Amino acid sequence: MGLLSLAIWTPIVFGAILLALGRDDQARMVRWLALIGSVVSFLVTLPLYSRFNTGTADMQFVEKQPWIPGFNVNYHLGLDGISFWFVLLTAFITVVVVISAWEVITERVNQYMGAFLILSGLMIGVFCALDAVLFYVFFEATLIPMYLIIGIWGGPNRIYAAFKFFLYTLLGSLLMLVALVYLYTKSGGSFDILSWHKLPLSSLAQTLLFFGFFAAFAVKVPMFPVHTWLPDVHVEAPTGGSAVLAAIMLKLGAYGFLRFSMPIAPDASREWAWLIIALSLIAVIYVGLVAMVQQDMKKLVAYSSVAHMGFVTLGFFIFEPLGVAGGLVQMIAHGFVSGAMFLCIGVLYDRVHSRQIADYGGVVNTMPTFAAFAILFAMANCGLPATAGFVGEWMVILGAVKYHFTLGLLAATALVFGAAYTLWMVKRVYLGPVANDNVRALTDINAREFTMLSILAIAVLYMGIHPKPFTDVMNASVDNFLKHVAVSKL
Repeated sequence: MGLLSLAIWTPIVFGAILLALGRDDQARMVRWLALIGSVVSFLVTLPLYSRFNTGTADMQFVEKQPWIPGFNVNYHLGLDGISFWFVLLTAFITVVVVISAWEVITERVNQYMGAFLILSGLMIGVFCALDAVLFYVFFEATLIPMYLIIGIWGGPNRIYAAFKFFLYTLLGSLLMLVALVYLYTKSGGSFDILSWHKLPLSSLAQTLLFFGFFAAFAVKVPMFPVHTWLPDVHVEAPTGGSAVLAAIMLKLGAYGFLRFSMPIAPDASREWAWLIIALSLIAVIYVGLVAMVQQDMKKLVAYSSVAHMGFVTLGFFIFEPLGVAGGLVQMIAHGFVSGAMFLCIGVLYDRVHSRQIADYGGVVNTMPTFAAFAILFAMANCGLPATAGFVGEWMVILGAVKYHFTLGLLAATALVFGAAYTLWMVKRVYLGPVANDNVRALTDINAREFTMLSILAIAVLYMGIHPKPFTDVMNASVDNFLKHVAVSKL
C-alpha cells in the first residue's frame, strides 16, 4: 500500500474500529484507542515530508488502480506542492481535537471519536484525489461525519445548523457534478483531473464550468454572500467540530479553486477574476466590521474566519506568485490559529457554559497560564509579526500591491479591523479586574489542556518565525500553476 493510501485509510480503519466498540462503559479504552489512532495517522504522513522532492512540480507518491473500469474511473492519488501541507495539517489537527475531547465528551464517546477519525481520512482523500469521481466521493462524504458531529453533540439549535450546513454545501456540489459529467464527455471518457487541465474549451464552456465549480467551492470557503451558514454552524457545533471545520473543511473549497476552476477554465478565471476579487474584499472588510459587533465569542471567530479566507481567494485571483503562495500559507496558518481560537473558547465554555463576551472579564487573574495562550493566539489572529497569521497575509498584501496599489491598500485595512475586533474581545474577556463570581471560581488549565494548546502554540510560532519549510514545498508547484493558467485555451 502506498503512503497516500496509508494516510487516507489508517484513520478511517481506526474510526471504524471505534464505531464497533459500542458501549459507554468502554469510554476510557475508546479514548486511548482514538489517541493512538490519531497519532499513528499523523506519523504515517511524516515520511511524505522526508521523501518529498521540492524541486519538481510533478505529482509525487502517485498511486493508480482501476476502480470502475466500465466508466474509466480510477483510484488515482497524487500529491504536489499545492496539496502537500494540507495532508499533514489534517492529520495534525485531528490529534489535537482528540486530546481536546478527552474529558468533555461523556456520551457516545466511541461515535464522536470515530466520526472525527473517519472525517480526517476523507479530508486527506480530497487533497490527494486525482480522479474526479474519487474527488467527488471524498468531497461529499466529508459532509456525513460533520453533519453527525454537529447534529448529535452540538448546541440547542444543532438540528437546524446541521441541516443548513448539509443543504448549503450539497446544493453547490450538485452543480459541480454537472460540470464533472460535461468534462467527462468532452474529454472522450476520462475522469483524470490532470488531463482536464490540458483540455481545450470554448469561452462559453469555460464560463459555465467556472460558475459550476464556483457554486461548490465558494459555499465551502465560504465566500461572501454564501457565508451565512458558517456562524450558525460554528455556534452550535461542539468545540472539536468547530476546530476541524475552521482548520480544514473551509480549505477544501479554496483548494478546489486551484485544482479545478483555475487550471480547467483559465480564460474564464481571468475574465471573472474581478468578481472574485470584489467578493474577497467585501469578505475582508464588511465581514470584519460584522465581527466587531458580535457578542458571542464563537460567532466573532467564525466571522473572522470568513474575513481571513477572503485573503486566500484574493491571493489566488490576482495571479501573482506572492499572492498564490501567500493564499496557501494563509490557509495553513489559519488552520493552526482558528483551530486554536475555537479550542480556547471551548476551554472557557467547559467551565462557565457561556460563550457571551459579557459573561467574562479579568480571566487573566484566575487563569494566567491559559490567558497567555489565548492572547498569543489572538495576536496571531490579528496578524502579529513572528506568528503564523502574519506570513500569509503579508504575502497576499504584497502580491495585491504589485497587482494594483488600491487593491493592496484595501486588503491591508483588514489587518486594522482584525486587530480591532480581536483585541476588543481580548480586553473584555481576559483583561481588567475579575468581573463576577463565575470568573472568580475558574481554575487554570490542566495538563491535558496545556498539552493541546502548547502543540498549537509551537506550530503558530514556528511557522511565524521560520516559514521557509512551508514555502519551499509549494514554490515549484505555484510557478508551474501560474504558467499553466497564463496560457489561453481558446
